[in-house]
Amino acid sequence: MKLFRFALVLIHVVIIVLLGGTLLNDYVSPSVFPYLNLLSLAFPVLMILNLMLCLLWIISWKKRALFFIVMTLMMLTPIKRWINWNSEVAEKANLKIVTMNMHFGNFGKEELINYLQETDADIVLGQEAVHDLELKGYENSINEYQILSLNSKTEIIKKEKLATFSNGNAFYADIKFEGKIIRFVNVYMNPFSFDKKMVKPVEDLQENKAKVKDIVKKLVPTFKIHQKEIVDIRKAIDDSPYPVILAGDFNAVPNSYEYYELGRGLTDAFLKVGRGSSTSFHDYKFPIRIDYIFTSKEIKPVSYRVDRSVKLSDHFPVIAEFKVD
Repeated sequence: MKLFRFALVLIHVVIIVLLGGTLLNDYVSPSVFPYLNLLSLAFPVLMILNLMLCLLWIISWKKRALFFIVMTLMMLTPIKRWINWNSEVAEKANLKIVTMNMHFGNFGKEELINYLQETDADIVLGQEAVHDLELKGYENSINEYQILSLNSKTEIIKKEKLATFSNGNAFYADIKFEGKIIRFVNVYMNPFSFDKKMVKPVEDLQENKAKVKDIVKKLVPTFKIHQKEIVDIRKAIDDSPYPVILAGDFNAVPNSYEYYELGRGLTDAFLKVGRGSSTSFHDYKFPIRIDYIFTSKEIKPVSYRVDRSVKLSDHFPVIAEFKVD
């Protein structure tokens, strides 16, 4: 029995170390050590295992429970990037945006148009976009940048495509809003392009091992492509003379290198005002968060939600409201 408990303690320590390893993504790039970024994908599973073991030590009245609870509390912010529990903000919003991977309208173009118009958002950002969407009331649009789009109720002052790598894409648009100008950066980072069969476990152990190897072979090169894409996206953010809203499909999960780098100096709207789960991509059995909205400090998040009431794509729409003074 003692040997079994020792093994559980050892396993728990390893889990804590791996969870802590995700924090290193803030400092270590994929070009230096790409495998560290894999831990961000495993974070939810590792945290569930950690909490289960914490509960076991609490039920067993073991002093070690205190140590593991303290270690878990030190990771509250990384946890809240996945699941949050903020109270409601009393501030009144004056800017509403929707960002959505539209999956090229394959779930129904007319339904998509009707939904987006009903949100009455000021700005609609699309990835894997449908470029011939005719949204009433949106006189200003950007449709020429491959798989990205933007529809705005107010004037677009300037726009520029950012450098792309492989299948990724990004652009920025400076938009006039209530006498101010805001730079919107719309991002679709290089996708992993997994076949569902690749990520679906089977009974054969050897086949599962082969699948894991194939997944890693796809993940690691993509991490390195993302690192190159981030350079140009960051430049558009850092050189902006205006407050910035960065949104889109990052094809990267919270606590990843991509999350830390793109969010540097910005506010994750979900972390600030979100409630419940942030997961937005639902095409696999295990839902993940890869769609984001970040803002400059001058733009105050008021609300953030992932709208799971509709299935118009393999991504749920993300809707957020802000106060722009």
